[in-house]
Amino acid sequence: MYQKTTLDNGLRVITATMPHTRSVSICIFIGAGSRYETASQAGVSHFIEHLMFKGTPRRTTARDISVAIEGVGGIINAGTDKELTVYWCKTAQPHFSLALDVLADIVLHSKFDPGDIESERRVIIEEIHMGKDSPSQLVNLLIDELLWPDHPLGRDIAGDKDSVAGINRDMMLSYLACHYQPGNTVVSIAGALKHREMVTAVNEALGGWAEREPRPGYQTYRERPFPRLNVKRKDTEQAHLCLGLNGLPLLHPRRFVLDLLNVILGEGMSSRLFTEIRDRLGLAYSIHSYTDHLLDTGAITVYAGVEPKNLPVAIKAILEQLSLLKEPVPEDELVKAKELAKGRLLLRMEDSRSVAGWMGGQEILTGKILSVDQVMSILDAITAEELGQLARELLVDSQLRLAVVGPVAEDEPLDKLLVL
Repeated sequence: MYQKTTLDNGLRVITATMPHTRSVSICIFIGAGSRYETASQAGVSHFIEHLMFKGTPRRTTARDISVAIEGVGGIINAGTDKELTVYWCKTAQPHFSLALDVLADIVLHSKFDPGDIESERRVIIEEIHMGKDSPSQLVNLLIDELLWPDHPLGRDIAGDKDSVAGINRDMMLSYLACHYQPGNTVVSIAGALKHREMVTAVNEALGGWAEREPRPGYQTYRERPFPRLNVKRKDTEQAHLCLGLNGLPLLHPRRFVLDLLNVILGEGMSSRLFTEIRDRLGLAYSIHSYTDHLLDTGAITVYAGVEPKNLPVAIKAILEQLSLLKEPVPEDELVKAKELAKGRLLLRMEDSRSVAGWMGGQEILTGKILSVDQVMSILDAITAEELGQLARELLVDSQLRLAVVGPVAEDEPLDKLLVL
C-alpha cells in the first residue's frame, strides 16, 4: 500500500508506511539519465551525480556530507542509469529529518566548485578505465553497443574519456536547469512514519523548489541495421561473452511474460542455463541472463565467462537453451519459476530501501505504480502457451548479437554460430 501527494510545485511524494521497521529510506528520483544526453554531453548525468556529494554552502566538503549521515549510522548514496538518476539515504527512523535535509541540500544547493569538478573529472576517468579493465563490465558495454547502435542507449552511462574531458561547469548547470526540476522529480519514502508527516517534511524541504523552463525529451530509439558481432581481444584467463536480443519496453503488456521467461532461462541456481552450462557441462562458473525494459525498447541478454577454448561450444549450448524456450514449458517448471519470481519480490519488500525504490522507480518512469499483489496476480495468470509464443517471436536468428572479451583468434568464425 502506498499514498501519493503532488505538491504545488509539481513534486510528487510517494510514501509507504512500514510500522514494523525501525528504518526509513528516502529516494529522490530525477527523470534524467544518459539517454537524455547529446554526444558532447555524454557522461554529464553521471558527472553531476558525483558532484552532488562534493559540498554545499551549509556542508562545505564531501566529508561534511558523509559524516552527517554516517555519524548517525545511516547510508547515503546515488546512482545514474540510462533513464533516471536516484539519490537515496537510509537511516534509523529518528533521523528521518536529518536524512531529508541532507538530500534536499545536495540536490538544491551543491556548489559545483571548479576545483571539485577537476578533481572529480580525474576520478570518473579512472572509473571508466576500471570498467574497461574488468572484462565482465566491458562485455556488457559492448553488447549495449550492438543492441542500440549509434544511439545514447548504446553508450557507457559514464561517457568516455574524451567526452568527460570536455564537460565543463556551464554544461552541467545548463543540464541541471533543464532536467532537475520538481515536475521531473519523485520523492519516495518508506518507513515507520505516517504519510502526512512525510509529506509535510518534504514540503518544508523542497516545496520552495521552483519549476523553470520546459524540459527537453529524449531521442527515441528506432530499429536500424546493426553488426552482429563485437569482439575485444584481450589477454585474459577467460573469454567473457554476452548474447543479446531485442526485448520489450517497460509498458509493454507482455513484459512480465518476458521476465518469467528470463527466470526460467537464467535466474538462480535452478535455472536452465545454470543447470546445463555450469552443472552438467562444466563450461562456466558464472552464467546468468537478465532483461532490460526501457521506455521505448528493451533487451534480453545472457552473460557467461568460459575458458577461451570452450567459447564455441559454450555459445552453441547457450543458443540451444534459448531455442528450447520455444517449446512448451512443463507445468512443474512453470510453477517453480512463478514462485521464485514472487518469492524474490516479497523478500525485497521487507527492506525500506527496496520499497522506496519500487514505488519511486515506477512513478518516475511510468507515472503509475503496480502493487506487489498486482504483479503477483499478473505472474500467476501467465500460461505456458504465452511463454512459448513470445519466445518464438523474440528469439530469432536475425536478432542475435554476440559480444566477446578475451583471447579470441582473429579468424574465429563466431558469427557463423549465431543460429537458433
